[in-house]
Amino acid sequence: MSLAVAAKTDASTAPAILAATGLSARYGHIHALHGVDLQIGEGELVAVLGPNGAGKSTLLRAIMGLSANDGEVRFRGEALPRRDPVAVASRGIVLVPEGRGLFSPMSVSDNLELGAYRLGDKAEFKRRRERVLALFPRLKERLGQVAGSMSGGEQQMLAIGRALMAGPKLLLLDEPSLGLAPRVTEEILETLGLLNREGLAIVLVEQKAPLALELANRVYLLSLGRIVAELDPRDITSHDDLARHYFA
Repeated sequence: MSLAVAAKTDASTAPAILAATGLSARYGHIHALHGVDLQIGEGELVAVLGPNGAGKSTLLRAIMGLSANDGEVRFRGEALPRRDPVAVASRGIVLVPEGRGLFSPMSVSDNLELGAYRLGDKAEFKRRRERVLALFPRLKERLGQVAGSMSGGEQQMLAIGRALMAGPKLLLLDEPSLGLAPRVTEEILETLGLLNREGLAIVLVEQKAPLALELANRVYLLSLGRIVAELDPRDITSHDDLARHYFA
């Protein structure tokens, strides 16, 4: 399967939109992240790969302030508050969680509106909504439908669309292809590639490593809560290459 995306630009030298230093996270007495350092450049798409239980979801949650953590996360040079996801989101960081987190009993239209609940500009709200519906035409056909009654792929489109309604400067995505058919996965990842080429910085946690590698400017490999490698996707030509770094 090919995503048929345009050639990736080298964003590794772009100024950092987000930088984490010594980021650790825990659930009770269980430490899930251990001193993670990472950097995301403006307009960069960075993939985070690793086996189940590596701490990938915890990393995104720690950035958002959704888990107890130590260390520092800076966004465009300013330190982000700990344990305050609303304040983090207000800076322009939006998470599409694993499982989508939709308001299932509500309509597609209402879910999109809630994505922009802090926005007071009606003209901007209309512009964002039209953009989301252009990216995901199936949502336009289902505006009045209850979100929980849609297919998994349509729900994932809605979850991403709702995130875009917030006008993110950095989009965090946790396993967007989980449980989806290959054709729908390809469609969603192509849309993410388009958004990135338009300048949106993205951190992508993705189980389908080959697809993530096609899109990413850089890759962090995470294992047992630690970054074990930072790679150029062009240097990874097979599953054996990835496995070599996992078990190095």
